[in-house]
Amino acid sequence: MLALRLARRAHPVVQLRRLLVAAASGGTGFLLLCALGYALSHPHASSGSLLRLLWCLAPAAATVHFAVTVARTDPGTRPRPGLSAIGLGPVRLMAVSAMTTALSTTLGSLLALLVFLHLRGDLTGMPFDGAAADVLAADRPLPLPAALTLLALVPVAASVTTALVLRPRGPRARAAGPRTRFMAYDTFDIGRPVREPAGATRFEEEQEPDEGTSATAGPDQPQADQPEAPRPAPGGLPWGVAVLAVGLAVETYAGQSDTGSLLALPGGFADSPAGVLGGWLLTALGLALTGPGLTHLTGRLLQSVRPGALRLLSGRVLQAEARRIGRPLGVVCAVASGAYAMATLSSGARPTIGPLTLLGVLVVAGCTVLTLATAAVEARRAHADTTAALLRMGAPAALPRQAALLRAGALLAVFGPLTWTVAELAALPLTS
Repeated sequence: MLALRLARRAHPVVQLRRLLVAAASGGTGFLLLCALGYALSHPHASSGSLLRLLWCLAPAAATVHFAVTVARTDPGTRPRPGLSAIGLGPVRLMAVSAMTTALSTTLGSLLALLVFLHLRGDLTGMPFDGAAADVLAADRPLPLPAALTLLALVPVAASVTTALVLRPRGPRARAAGPRTRFMAYDTFDIGRPVREPAGATRFEEEQEPDEGTSATAGPDQPQADQPEAPRPAPGGLPWGVAVLAVGLAVETYAGQSDTGSLLALPGGFADSPAGVLGGWLLTALGLALTGPGLTHLTGRLLQSVRPGALRLLSGRVLQAEARRIGRPLGVVCAVASGAYAMATLSSGARPTIGPLTLLGVLVVAGCTVLTLATAAVEARRAHADTTAALLRMGAPAALPRQAALLRAGALLAVFGPLTWTVAELAALPLTS
């Protein structure tokens, strides 16, 4: 009930994010139900049914990633002064975030079920003159337990991942018993030091390595009051480059070999080599891993060779937010390279893309772009105090906007050619 009340009284922008999460969950749920409909229509084609089910993993992963990002940036579930006094500590706030994510994704799954039943003709008759009857297995009874199991995959995965990402860390979260926890919280009375009893130990809060997690701040103290230690550079750049190179090598070798197995992918991409698809997945993983490291490296390049105030500010912000915006940016580059490869294939002699594949592409692309936009807005909000301090010191009012434009241009100059190069190399084995 608390999660439902917080969801109802949230800001309109927060409500819009949750509605977008519900829409993404609905699109993924509809794709899963369509895979079930194909399995009902073709009971003897088990390999094709399994392939269509695996085809839905990419929209499901993008939806879960977007839902976790929205839950992590939700201002209604951040620790604030006085919440621990009414029992809303880090663990309870984590549970509220998980429940709110489950509510949004469950709403989308239920809408997907209603649309699926309507297109099958189970509610008000067959629409569109029965054009979708074959795809949705309208002539066969729908196994409701199987449909509900498929629809529960995204809500369960999103809520569990949200709980894991937002779980409290540090000695205070591991304090045993409610009495010890509240004794530790009493030390941080709101803005006023409290004298500790003899023999009492003051708990110190650890700096969390994850990006954007609001559980690092004390439950009775805003996160802005905690001094931020300089973070080291992300260590995933060498691994990402290695995975990217392996993926491109696998694609090239599988595209030139005629002995590989062929897969009839949904949406018209028939006779696609399995090795090429596996290599493309490795390249997408490599781009996602190299995102934070490249973002941090871009920030260092901006500060090189006698930087001014503008370049110094932009570079420091990129270095500080490399983990927050780097990984979504790498995922966007992976999706863009995959979309370029699909566009290259569809422009040739291959069949056109089907509606279900188009829906999957829209879900994946929309979730990745919205995840990047949400992370960028959260990064801007995290540095709002720094921007206000610069303006109080007499900095020009246009300095924050110029710094944001410089950061965007630098990231585009680094990730744009990389995405185009990977896309060309990924599409080359499929077009030759």
